[in-house]
Amino acid sequence: MAPNGFALFATAIGACGIAWGPGGIVGVQLPEGGEDATRARMRRRFPNWPEQDAPADVVPAIEGIRGLLAGAALDLAEIVLDLEGVSDFHRRVYEIARRIPPGRTRTYGDIAAELGDKGLARAVGQALGLNPFAPVVPCHRVLAAGGRWGGFSAHGGAAAKLRMLAIEGARPDSESGDLF
Repeated sequence: MAPNGFALFATAIGACGIAWGPGGIVGVQLPEGGEDATRARMRRRFPNWPEQDAPADVVPAIEGIRGLLAGAALDLAEIVLDLEGVSDFHRRVYEIARRIPPGRTRTYGDIAAELGDKGLARAVGQALGLNPFAPVVPCHRVLAAGGRWGGFSAHGGAAAKLRMLAIEGARPDSESGDLF
């Protein structure tokens, strides 16, 4: 992987950002309401890293993210993430979330139960709220109990989450928020 840097790239939902380093992808940024806002967010997240063209080994990650956000059923599992500095608990949550197929959802409680303690649902939500790799770690596929939408820390909040789920073919029930 190339030395540290970041780039913006166009997707079906707006300009996204991606940052890389020698150990893999260190961050992905969903659109922030315009290219300038996305660039500003990337500069805050990676203040000493140059904006530059993505190197050849990062291009497949960009193409995968573009495809996913355009409706391709991609799991992005081949994208190598640099998890240095990510706590063990968050790593485990992200590993489970990465196994959720496009168009499918799980709940925070499901992930907590897989971790061995259903009482960790709130901690799972917090971990996903701090996810630096959306949509490679597809936190938008994780819902609150009963299929309620729950929060989403990306620009646009729950509306952005629902838009991404709709792109993947998951359909919200307009009365309850349940997905089926």
